[in-house]
Amino acid sequence: MPQDMVPLARITPERRISTVPPLPRRVLTPRQKAAVIVRYLLTEGSSLPLASLPEHMQAALAEQMGQMRLIDRATLDEVVGEFLAELESVGLAFPGGIEGALSMMDGHISQSAASRLRRMASASSKIDPWERIMALPPDRLMPILLNEAVEVGAVMLSKLPVGRAAELLGKLPGERARRVAYAVSLTGNVDPETVRRIGAALLAELDNQPPRAFDQGPVERVGAILNVSPSLTRDDVLEGLEAEDAAFAAEVRKAIFTFAHIPTRLNPRDAPKITRLVEQPKLVTALAAAMGKPGLEEAAEFILANISQRLAQGLREEMGARGKVKEKDGEEAMTAIIAAIRTLEASGEITLIQREED
Repeated sequence: MPQDMVPLARITPERRISTVPPLPRRVLTPRQKAAVIVRYLLTEGSSLPLASLPEHMQAALAEQMGQMRLIDRATLDEVVGEFLAELESVGLAFPGGIEGALSMMDGHISQSAASRLRRMASASSKIDPWERIMALPPDRLMPILLNEAVEVGAVMLSKLPVGRAAELLGKLPGERARRVAYAVSLTGNVDPETVRRIGAALLAELDNQPPRAFDQGPVERVGAILNVSPSLTRDDVLEGLEAEDAAFAAEVRKAIFTFAHIPTRLNPRDAPKITRLVEQPKLVTALAAAMGKPGLEEAAEFILANISQRLAQGLREEMGARGKVKEKDGEEAMTAIIAAIRTLEASGEITLIQREED
């Protein structure tokens, strides 16, 4: 190799350096950080209950996510680290919104104060009134469907979950149900602000109703009292009610559940559950007292026919040995069985068959 070429052979190529600049670090707002966290968790496959947020917050989050493009790795790590640090530093969490706070304070503040706070909250344009309306029990919503304009009822049904809407529609009289259902077909072009105003007006009307002193209506309360009353007292009260208010007396009769109603209202498969709550001596006394009495004997035989044959045989033997039962003792024992059935119904373990009339 020529002498003058030697220096050229010792030359090594320079290492190429990337000319692509890193993404600039960004200072994010709290809303942008929330969008980053939501995007990251969704990417990781997490299921987020975003639907539980108020609609205006859902809309703001979606709008913010639509405005963002790329976030560099360092910024992502910083936002996630900050989020985790905040979670670890939380010592006490409060419920979101006035409704959550009132639920937590239930029993500790007066009903009048709670109603006033709800009215103040519903007046805010940022609060979705339908969140509270959808949480109300059916008996609070039925008057709206019965007394308000059918268009208002149609809007409410459209906002409710399908199952609850179907339940309420099924309780309406036929003609009213058809009119409300048809009105639903006319709600396609109703704008969101109109729906919000309808909800706010309904909520204001519901909040202005005076608080109820009793959880149950008068029919249910009278029926519950007569359920555990002696039969002579029950018959005498019903006769007096029929003379004063025949319609009310008819409703009370439907609400009453006595020993004689067991065959028509108790599901046969639920009969064994009674024996777990009623002491066997009480059960024997009630069954023995019912024998030979029209209506009551059928109820006793219904119970015996739908429990295990071994237990039924043992009960029959004890009933034979029990002898004649005093009327007072028999009624007390039957009342114990009715109380057990009502307990099972209240806990949701059984469902009584509804009847139109006695």
